Amino acid sequence: MKKLFIIFAILCLAAPAMAADWNFYGSARFATFSVDVDPDLPGVDSDTDTQWAQQGNSRIGATVKFNDQIGGGFEMSDSFGKRKLYGTYTFGNGGELLIGQTYTPSALFYSNSVYDGDGDLLGVGEFYEGRLPMIQFKMGGLKVALISPSTVDYELTPAVEAEFLSTDGVTTIDAEVEAAENYDTDVTLPKIEVGYGFKMDMFFADVFAGYQTYELDANNAGTDYDVDSYVIGAGVGANFGAFFAKVGAHMGQNLGNYGAYNPVGLNDEMSIAGGTEKDADGLGYLAVLGFSPSEMLTIEAGYGYEEAEVDDSNNTESAWQWYVNCTVNIAPGFFIVPEVGQINYEDDVTSNDPQTTYFGAKWQINF
Repeated sequence: MKKLFIIFAILCLAAPAMAADWNFYGSARFATFSVDVDPDLPGVDSDTDTQWAQQGNSRIGATVKFNDQIGGGFEMSDSFGKRKLYGTYTFGNGGELLIGQTYTPSALFYSNSVYDGDGDLLGVGEFYEGRLPMIQFKMGGLKVALISPSTVDYELTPAVEAEFLSTDGVTTIDAEVEAAENYDTDVTLPKIEVGYGFKMDMFFADVFAGYQTYELDANNAGTDYDVDSYVIGAGVGANFGAFFAKVGAHMGQNLGNYGAYNPVGLNDEMSIAGGTEKDADGLGYLAVLGFSPSEMLTIEAGYGYEEAEVDDSNNTESAWQWYVNCTVNIAPGFFIVPEVGQINYEDDVTSNDPQTTYFGAKWQINF
């Protein structure tokens, strides 16, 4: 009897899944690059390494349509970590409510730079904060999201000097920071973000804005601090026959506290120095040009720039990247992207200007 009950329970659970429309997909991605890191330090030679590995953004997932109103999706990484997991409810007027984890309204992806695990100039010209848990309402090109907030644990922030640390092809700069102590992080509101996209056959435009605030509450008789951060950005693009162009820009305050992706380690967080709150101003922009002479070939070149400056520091930290690549379609779902490029870092305090130069290719099969 117990076995019959278990079989009946499994059939009851499986019936809704069988009734839904499941569309499974996968993407295997492999990086083969030669990377030279020059720390630009006296007596320190540049270091050249070969990257030959499956990319961490390889994935498998599915989109699901349960009925005309209910749907969803999930996506896992190559290590089976969660990339996406969300459900959607479609209103009768065409609006959509999404709950779960996926890309935020500020995710635009104008670049197709493939180095550093499909880096796409993210954090070096293109604003990006990842896939985050949220409640989002969508109507046409408008998205309004209440997102899980991002906070920085000041008690765990080490005080280190600016130093070029990476020799493995991922450019990382740790800026000098001051560790604050004895603070409790109090969050009252979620992160709020709005985005709007407009698209025609030959032209598109995007705008987005976001705001977040939380409080550092002193556990003793110290001073409390409000950590406010915001970002605004916009971009446009156009197609001219076989040619295409895209440009975008963003600016904000305390982007690190907001949760911005920061692969080059710019000092973009609010800091506390001598009992005074110091905000960090951020700016970034990018431009992408491309030419697609046939369905088998797309040539693209791009440039991205990012900077951050803490109030009263007299030090602007900046990073920029350029690249040229070519997407070669071998067969439906299978393509190779050779790319050459360079990432540079500079600030107004240290004399060294480290850089990473790379060339190689990404291999990708979608299934």
